[in-house]
Amino acid sequence: MIDRRTFGTIVGTGAVAATMAGLATGCATTGPDENKPAPPMAPGKERPGDAAAFGPLKQVEAGVLDVGYAEAGPADGPAVILLHGWPYDIHSYVAVAPLLAAKGYRVVVPYLRGHGTTRFLSRATPRDPQQAAFALDIVALMDALGIKKAVLAGFDWGSRTADIIAALWPERVKGLVSVTGYLITNREANKQPLPPKTEWAWWYQYYFATERGRKGLERYRDDLARLVWKFNSPTWGFDDATFERTATAFDNPDYVPIVIGNYRWRLGLTEGDPRHADIEARLARGPVITVPTITLDGAVDPFTPPGDGSAYRAKFTGKYAHRTLQGIGHNVPQEAPAAFAQAVMDVGRL
Repeated sequence: MIDRRTFGTIVGTGAVAATMAGLATGCATTGPDENKPAPPMAPGKERPGDAAAFGPLKQVEAGVLDVGYAEAGPADGPAVILLHGWPYDIHSYVAVAPLLAAKGYRVVVPYLRGHGTTRFLSRATPRDPQQAAFALDIVALMDALGIKKAVLAGFDWGSRTADIIAALWPERVKGLVSVTGYLITNREANKQPLPPKTEWAWWYQYYFATERGRKGLERYRDDLARLVWKFNSPTWGFDDATFERTATAFDNPDYVPIVIGNYRWRLGLTEGDPRHADIEARLARGPVITVPTITLDGAVDPFTPPGDGSAYRAKFTGKYAHRTLQGIGHNVPQEAPAAFAQAVMDVGRL
């Protein structure tokens, strides 16, 4: 009997290789019919059977994407957008969302590009993996859902995306909750080596720089993600069901090119979309964040910088608070949902 992952590997390897070739040349590729985007769905229309822990998901056309997202709480409540990282998905917030919804917040938890039920509307659209693209996706989502201003909260890729929006479009952000602080990528700074122990923690970033790494992610995406989870969160005793619930998000046809492309772009190994050059130039200057912010560190997260937030404190010039969560690793919202939800509620009161 062929399981979900084996089947995905059999049918997807050739399509992913073709997509990666298109990314390298800046041209989109066409794949088999199985990889065509899902038909566009009207805003708020539900897709039964997805993400059962959240209930039926919704889909909305936003920018270049048909975005899959979970929503909870009253439609007229103050908006909160929760952004996941890699290799994670919306279920990092499966316990956070109901806590906020119970307090009257409108909670939106989208799948980032390349994950879950989020699909590109056109196969002709380049699968752009750079940081500006993720931020523009979320701004487009806010527009599509009629959200003028929201609290943005995230970790990992989600922190970076929220930080960018807060830095460049502060009028859209009521408050920011950012795990591991200021994560806007500076590609020039990334050329400099870090201490060996720090570099070792980023082993997969360098693995993904190779063709061997791309094939490894395609073939062993679940095993690789599970290994990263264990390394990132050494005290989190997640079970198989918790992992498998998230692993379905990695079956997205654009998952491999987006993940590989993102890490290669950060290392300066590929170029981004020239249409985003102005945004990336602004981000390269390290813009400060002026909106009210709470930063969170997991004390046992291997990527938490020393100094209890001091390493990035100067980047936040508005109202600010920092909290270090003892015994918590990288996936803060799933490991400490009550503390994460409290930070979201508190940031609006700073």
